[in-house]
Amino acid sequence: MPNSLAIIGAGRVGRALGRQLREAGWRIGAVLTRSEASARRAVRFIGAGKAFAGITRQVLLSQVILIATPDDEIVVVARELARIGEEELRGRVILHTSGAMDSGALEPLRAHGATVGSMHPLQSFSGVAVPSLEGRVFAIEGQTQAVRVARRIARELGGSPVRVAGDKKLLYHAAAAMAAGHILAVEEAATQVLLSLGMKRREAVRALLPLTRQVLDNFETLGPRAAWTGPLSRGDFKVVRAHLQALRRSPKEFVDAYDVLNHLAARALADDATGVLSELKRSSLGLISKAKATGGGS
Repeated sequence: MPNSLAIIGAGRVGRALGRQLREAGWRIGAVLTRSEASARRAVRFIGAGKAFAGITRQVLLSQVILIATPDDEIVVVARELARIGEEELRGRVILHTSGAMDSGALEPLRAHGATVGSMHPLQSFSGVAVPSLEGRVFAIEGQTQAVRVARRIARELGGSPVRVAGDKKLLYHAAAAMAAGHILAVEEAATQVLLSLGMKRREAVRALLPLTRQVLDNFETLGPRAAWTGPLSRGDFKVVRAHLQALRRSPKEFVDAYDVLNHLAARALADDATGVLSELKRSSLGLISKAKATGGGS
């Protein structure tokens, strides 16, 4: 199996994967970014490799090439690499790390004899520290040899490789966005509501985070329905309506979000979803349209 790796695009994901793969015993070759200065910084962070600016033939000296650029640059990189690599691409394994795109983005490379695939670690990369990938899912797909290499990388980093069909990558990525970005947006909206009461941000976050963590722990250990909490879970539609009335003093997006999330919770969690949705419609009658008309507190 191959053990040499070149990296194209050394942002948060590329740097983190490069460093952990170097620690796992991989030999890091060329590290390519837009500028030599950023490439040198990436090499220092990874602890190995040689810095280059732009696409260079040096990348072809490695058996595996990892493309960790932003999504809209992957096809451009693939075309440029195909142009300079030609026959030297034969036998190379090339993976990109996009969660939304499949290996079809690397078609120019496959046409030149490379084996292509995608490998997306389901993990938030903040750039502040190298996140542990222990137990994290890696969504992998592509040609057989590329999948083998992606599976090996995932396991060597302590992750759990999961095959996701190429035509299902967008759904997979949408689920990830809901579970991470959307939850963060809800948490910030709740924080803003507490700030409007006069709480300081630190107090608001300290009040909400333990509750959020506990609910997520319960979701994991007890299951979604047993973990469900709040007035809607108890069928207390008077409180739901009172919440909507109170939130009318907040930005209208908060009222809309509260109502949409109630409907989502009813569909996903309620035993009698139809009955709960009917009650929700009665509870919110007039309030949502009024909030939109008045613009809430914005």
